[in-house]
Amino acid sequence: MDAGILLRKILSPAGRRDPWPLYASLHALGQVNSLPQIPGSKMCAVVNGYEAVGEVLRDVRFVNLDRGNIADSRPDWEEHPFYTTLMGTIMFSNAAEHSRFRRLFGKVFTPRRVTAMEPAITALIDARLDGMAAAGADGGEIDFMTEFAYPVPAGVVGQLLGIPEADWAWVPPRTDLINEALNMRVNNAKVLEAADRATQELVDYYLELIARLRAEPGDDVTSGLIQEIDAGTHVSDLELACNLVVTYNAAFSTTTPMFAAALVELLERPEQAARMRDVPEAAGPLVEEILRYQTSVHFVSRSASEDLTVHGVDIPKGGTILVMLGAANRDPKRFADPDVFDPDRPENNPISFGVGPHYCLGAALSRREGALAMPRLLRRFPKLAIGANPQLNDSILLPSYLSLPVTLF
Repeated sequence: MDAGILLRKILSPAGRRDPWPLYASLHALGQVNSLPQIPGSKMCAVVNGYEAVGEVLRDVRFVNLDRGNIADSRPDWEEHPFYTTLMGTIMFSNAAEHSRFRRLFGKVFTPRRVTAMEPAITALIDARLDGMAAAGADGGEIDFMTEFAYPVPAGVVGQLLGIPEADWAWVPPRTDLINEALNMRVNNAKVLEAADRATQELVDYYLELIARLRAEPGDDVTSGLIQEIDAGTHVSDLELACNLVVTYNAAFSTTTPMFAAALVELLERPEQAARMRDVPEAAGPLVEEILRYQTSVHFVSRSASEDLTVHGVDIPKGGTILVMLGAANRDPKRFADPDVFDPDRPENNPISFGVGPHYCLGAALSRREGALAMPRLLRRFPKLAIGANPQLNDSILLPSYLSLPVTLF
């Protein structure tokens, strides 16, 4: 079976539910695999091996989608707020423009800030656990996604960015509409229209937030970014607002599926759930293995800025490659017995948050949320169990659960 057939299977509904055997078949073919030419598409290869994925993501000659190249695939991009907002942000930029945003965010988005947030994160987790207890007090099923996996990351990122608590529930549904468009569905007019509307609403919201925090700064990332800008950093308020859209998305949308995956994988392995609950030093390795075993973001794309060769596969200038993070985390050449859940595996270093210039700024925050939340959840509800009929989403990019029924007592 060639890589083209495997990719079609991976992107199918059945493949999205269980891509792991298909990833294994890709690995058997090689680290990088050519794709047959598809009319109208520049997609020419998949990069699935751990080593090759790392090489590509570190190589600045493989560029992200940005304002300079989006017109090749979307000539009408300037007519859509979805594109005009995202293109030219820290997530969708390259070279000097990306470095400009990265330097700005790096000044205030620090490990020290994550550590300083821990008491607030813990308080938010405990408040949601109280809410879960009240919702499930009658012994019936409650939805883990609604009661915990969505509101905890939404609250944490809300606090981080200075979003008032009254608005914490307003942002995620609009972020979901953006992700629906990012999920290879921008050719669906209704999906793109909804994403355009949601993106514009978020930009307008963040511009108002910036004005409010400039007048009354707080101890949050947005206030810190505003202070850097006002001190002479050459970033406009509109650029900052657009970057807040993608920053929120990156921090929220990866942590929610991690919580769901953590709960399912741990409850399927009672001995590991007990370690997470009772052994404080086990939380970090367990979260790391969850990130490897059930990667939140399964792929990103890159384009070749010149003719390049990766592991013997030629990538022509302008050719697009699919970089398979989920597959890389199950590469048998990097991880012994990759389909075995083993938090004690030596030198576990999943590539879930990428590497290189676009390494996720929120990686430390997401890891810390997992290590703080899961032990407290399992200690509070030692009889926690998965209920009937969990509902998976239909996402290619961020496969997870629409609903995850649980019982608490």
